[in-house]
Amino acid sequence: MHQILGSPGDVLFVAAKAVLLYVTAVIGFRVAARRTLAEMNAFDFVAAVAVGAIVGRVPNADGTGYLEGLATLVAILVSHAVLTRLRRIPAISVLTDHTPRLLVVHGEVQERQLRRSGLTGRDLEGLLRQRGYRDLDQVRYVVFEARGQVSVVPESSAADGRGDLLRGLVDAETDRSDPG
Repeated sequence: MHQILGSPGDVLFVAAKAVLLYVTAVIGFRVAARRTLAEMNAFDFVAAVAVGAIVGRVPNADGTGYLEGLATLVAILVSHAVLTRLRRIPAISVLTDHTPRLLVVHGEVQERQLRRSGLTGRDLEGLLRQRGYRDLDQVRYVVFEARGQVSVVPESSAADGRGDLLRGLVDAETDRSDPG
């Protein structure tokens, strides 16, 4: 029975390590940045999974104490914080972040961009229906954002050109589609 249930001392030791690692992870994510868990991209997700694995496994490992788990957690959290700051360098950002993609331009689906985004026509239709659109003619632009969300700009909206958030993206798409 001892092999199945364990001894009370062992159970308390495992629980104590788990609580300490959990608190350490919460503090680490709180210090690192709020965006870590709010809007995950690939490296945020990897950090969250790594922390979860550490918090879940270290307490149950016989030969691993809290300090080893702490060192592992701190290494992951510091690496994540450094990468978060390095993303401000364009050469690093290209490796870590997706660029936004125009999926629809004036009601016309951009099939190549849809494929590159890993979406199907049905996915796009579902996303548009969820936002209350019934016809592609109602849509000026659909942007697949860097973090995987979809932004929809209705055909009825008009930018004055001074602060248009789509200007660079639309200009880049126009340049790619121009045969000239």
